Amino acid sequence: MNFTLSEEQKLLQETARRFAQQELPVLARELEADDRPVDAKWMKTYAEMGFFGINVPEAYGGQGMGHLEAVLVLEELAKISSAVAMPVFEGNFGPMAVLVHFAPEALKRRLLPQVCAGKLLIAVSMSEPDAGTALTDLKTRAQVQKNKIIVNGTKRWCSGAGHAQGYLVYCRLSDAPGAGGIGAVYVEKGTQGFSFGKREELMGFRGIETADMFFDNVELPAENVVLPAGSFGKLMSAFNLERCGNTTMSLGVAAGALDYALGYVQERKQFGKPIVDFQAVQLKLAEMALKVEASRLLLYRAVSNAGQGLPTVLESAMAKCFANEIVREVAGAAMQLMGGYGYSKQFDMERRLRDAWGWGIAGGTIDVQKVNIASALVGRRFDQRR
Repeated sequence: MNFTLSEEQKLLQETARRFAQQELPVLARELEADDRPVDAKWMKTYAEMGFFGINVPEAYGGQGMGHLEAVLVLEELAKISSAVAMPVFEGNFGPMAVLVHFAPEALKRRLLPQVCAGKLLIAVSMSEPDAGTALTDLKTRAQVQKNKIIVNGTKRWCSGAGHAQGYLVYCRLSDAPGAGGIGAVYVEKGTQGFSFGKREELMGFRGIETADMFFDNVELPAENVVLPAGSFGKLMSAFNLERCGNTTMSLGVAAGALDYALGYVQERKQFGKPIVDFQAVQLKLAEMALKVEASRLLLYRAVSNAGQGLPTVLESAMAKCFANEIVREVAGAAMQLMGGYGYSKQFDMERRLRDAWGWGIAGGTIDVQKVNIASALVGRRFDQRR
């Protein structure tokens, strides 16, 4: 068991760290103030840095590295803000896992090189008004008719809705009940009958667009079926990697909060000395660091054990659950250490705290992860309907 990064991994991490710390703080504040997502110019810059498709095979325009390398890069950007990191999250985790591992070859060759080049942002759409945690209750229907598909329904809580150019949409592709009828299709923004509702106003996640999506007899070519009916298991196995992306975003926010607080307590003086010299502050810093490092190790284990494949439910759920809990605690403790300055919008800590709460809701709540963990431990799924 080796806990040391290779020289190549260290170089990649340092490159991402230097870029994030030097280039992105001003952008993060702009995205927060204007509540707008990363634009095409920055997407091009990210692509030139090699931040998209890190864990995508070279044959499809990717870097051909592993999930751990993708995690190393994403964490450094997430330390700055969730908004600046979001395109890298989507460009390596989320919908990319489904496309890389399960999409038809023609669709892979059509979409993946564009994503890796920063020319295409794809968002994943799972939830609906009456199907969030109970995902097998999906009602959005994609009816296959010879050489085309007709999609009807409403999707909700899609991060990137309205901003992304493409959407991986979980939907019902047959009349089979429950999970048996569920698959996924790819829908391009601008397709006739495909529209967006009013943008959601959230507590945090400014710079990450979220809105309802409406499908009114949306006609797609048959080759836009990513996975047919009966593929719910494959979709959820790919979602284990998305959980690791969510974990990394949580870890990045927590690590960024710790770094910020460390700098503050060594500069801020009270009673004639830096506040880091007070034991109460030292204890708080140690508690925060313990949580961040433990979270990082759970994440590294999940993605390293996956190799070039997909993480297990147990390891990805453990990593996400722990990171989702500690990011709230660490960001809250960092704000407390900063006192009034932490609560002020002139600084970045209050934004980190607002974003921290969102990651424990997105991608499956903390409590749902605990149910997944228990299920994996006993070796069977629990029927929540009885």
